[in-house]
Amino acid sequence: MTTPPIPSLIKKYLGSYPPTVIQQVQSLVDNDKLTEFLLQRHPETHCIYNDNDLREYVLALKNQHMKKSSPLSKVIYDSKIHVVHNALGLHSYISRKQGSKLKSKNELRVSAVFKKSSEALLNMIVVHELAHLKEKEHNKAFYRLCLHMLPDYHQLEFEMRLMLIQLEQGGSIYD
Repeated sequence: MTTPPIPSLIKKYLGSYPPTVIQQVQSLVDNDKLTEFLLQRHPETHCIYNDNDLREYVLALKNQHMKKSSPLSKVIYDSKIHVVHNALGLHSYISRKQGSKLKSKNELRVSAVFKKSSEALLNMIVVHELAHLKEKEHNKAFYRLCLHMLPDYHQLEFEMRLMLIQLEQGGSIYD
């Protein structure tokens, strides 16, 4: 797979941001300062490496903010998400008919890219996917719920986008 040119990478991840923000990011990239910026904001990786630890982490957040929402049947890191779905996490709702009963399962999958990220960025992805338990669409209610669970959600989402630019252009910031 070839890496797209840097300007198209920035447009891919920051296309809806104001031109001044895009120019600032372009300057960080051009001056080889993006990794430095990200390391200042996120100096350490988390220690949630396996699916069991991720499940405990997600359930703790869910119980703190969304006790009455539907239970989660599966929580895993998924190495196929980023490539196949062009997403960072997935929340899936599966309905199955068993006899005369309709059973549903909620699954939460986090891209394996976040095994090597800061806890703040992992938290942002988990909050995003948990919000989908109540709000399926990316609407005002969805983002209000994200902000309720994580007040600096928008800033972390922006920094996550910067991390993705860095990953595509030169690899992890923690190597």
